[in-house]
Amino acid sequence: MDKRSVNITRVARMITGIIIILIIAMIHILRLGSYLSGEAYILYYSYASDIIIPIGMYFLLVINDIQIQFFQSWLVKASAIFLFATFTEIMQAFGIYLVGVTFDVIDIAMFGIGVLIAVFLDKIVFESIIPYYRLNKTSGL
Repeated sequence: MDKRSVNITRVARMITGIIIILIIAMIHILRLGSYLSGEAYILYYSYASDIIIPIGMYFLLVINDIQIQFFQSWLVKASAIFLFATFTEIMQAFGIYLVGVTFDVIDIAMFGIGVLIAVFLDKIVFESIIPYYRLNKTSGL
């Protein structure tokens, strides 16, 4: 892959990642859960961020995976995000509050769902519909 194609791929991945992160920011800024009621309200405020934040973290790595070759594999990105999120949740059980303050084992399952959604978007959706999005493994990308 020539330098021009690498730059186009970098831009495609960066724009995609930034759009995903902006959508996640808007979901939190607009407080979409406040429009819900009853059980949906409780579920949203209990678990929505546990799904959405790993997606954002995954796409932060997508933005940088051309420069940081270690993160070029979707499996490495997904594993790193899931392990980090799970670590922060387990620390809550021991009274060490890195991100949240309430330990809930279901949060760990939600992290897994978020990571799986991110991988699905990255590998299935975006690679098939966005030109130059796919990393070329044979040329160092």
